[in-house]
Amino acid sequence: MIGLLDRPAGRTATPPLPPDDPFYTAPPDVETLAPGTVVRARPVELALFGVVAQRVAAWQLLYRTCDLDGLAEVTVTTVLLPWGADPRVARPLVSFQCAIDAVAPRCFPSYALRRGASTIGSIAPLELPIIAMALRRGWAVSVPDHEGLGGRFGAAREPGYRALDGIRAALGFAPLGLSASTPVALWGYSGGGLATAWAAELAGEYAPELDIVGAAAGSPVGDPAAAFVRLNGGWFAGFPAAFVAGLRRAYPELGPVLDDHFDAAYRALLGEAQHRSTFALLLRFARRDVTAHLRDGVAELLAEPALRRILADVEPGTRAPSAPLLVLQGVRDEVIAVADIDALVRRYEQAGATVRYLRIRRGSHLPLEFLVVPVVLDWLDARFAGQRAPMGTTTVGSVARMRTHLAFLELGLRMLAGTPISGPVAHHDRGYSTEMPVSDNCRDIV
Repeated sequence: MIGLLDRPAGRTATPPLPPDDPFYTAPPDVETLAPGTVVRARPVELALFGVVAQRVAAWQLLYRTCDLDGLAEVTVTTVLLPWGADPRVARPLVSFQCAIDAVAPRCFPSYALRRGASTIGSIAPLELPIIAMALRRGWAVSVPDHEGLGGRFGAAREPGYRALDGIRAALGFAPLGLSASTPVALWGYSGGGLATAWAAELAGEYAPELDIVGAAAGSPVGDPAAAFVRLNGGWFAGFPAAFVAGLRRAYPELGPVLDDHFDAAYRALLGEAQHRSTFALLLRFARRDVTAHLRDGVAELLAEPALRRILADVEPGTRAPSAPLLVLQGVRDEVIAVADIDALVRRYEQAGATVRYLRIRRGSHLPLEFLVVPVVLDWLDARFAGQRAPMGTTTVGSVARMRTHLAFLELGLRMLAGTPISGPVAHHDRGYSTEMPVSDNCRDIV
């Protein structure tokens, strides 16, 4: 058995990228394995921006999952426990879906969170403090590479399959001390929020044995096609470019459509997405208007039957999640339109889902991910405690409160110092406890 405090040898070396790392190699009999089966495991050392080693217990699990067509494949999840956690003490599990938002392997969380990794331009390292906040509550965390080893950003359903199979892998991994009855929650923001939405929608059908008590999806895209049109030509035009690059991998029929409508220069730019990180793509495509590269207009491109089928397939909201759902969205978000999330919530409600929707007037896209952390933590803790989930839509001015964010600031300083990230002492009546009481501004949310 792997010890909780084991550290991998050669921890100062630069880790190889996933395509060059034998750990990621699928076994020849992968299709015979049950979904969520762990193929191999290893302890890893995580670091803040690849530099400051973090004192947490962490492993990587290569496990069997499937793509959108149900074909067997493998991917990796990074599983974590608080430093010094006793695996004999019961604790819940949170599956945190990072906002990968790129197709380059250097952006996969399993690479970008490791010590020595070249993390410049990747989003996952920015989200490590959020993951650490969950660890401070005493929870176990699974961070799946939900785009798969092919970096298929934007594909339908398969991010959900990979997240759910990552949960199965984590529950069966003995050093975590979890079990089949462990309560589980889903959490993600932006591209990670979209992956969380897919996992929540598919859980009841694909993984009904999992005790998923809730899912928190921040700014979960809602309408990828509308986002493509709206972001084109603006400062965030790199997002739709990465989206198209990912869809081209997941849907082979998209290739001929792109060849017919885009010039060689733009197709070459899309090829750069294979190697560029998320923020590098944003810089490369900033203010770039695809209409300058189209043989016809955007309307003609979107009218292509193959593209219309793909865009309909990748839109979430066709199934009602069986677990309660918390959706958070900035009203003035410059990346994801609040109207798209309003419509997504309406689709979920009409399908019979239990949804609590928080619309926030102040806060731009990236800062809002961090501002909502106390709200999400309290909402998830209430679900783990078995409290009844609230429903309905509320629009608030802000979720920024000094008192509730002091713990986040303090944790950030501790991470910079490399001090242990440990959880609270467990209460034996339910096996875990909260790090802090429910915030005043969160009481009507949880």
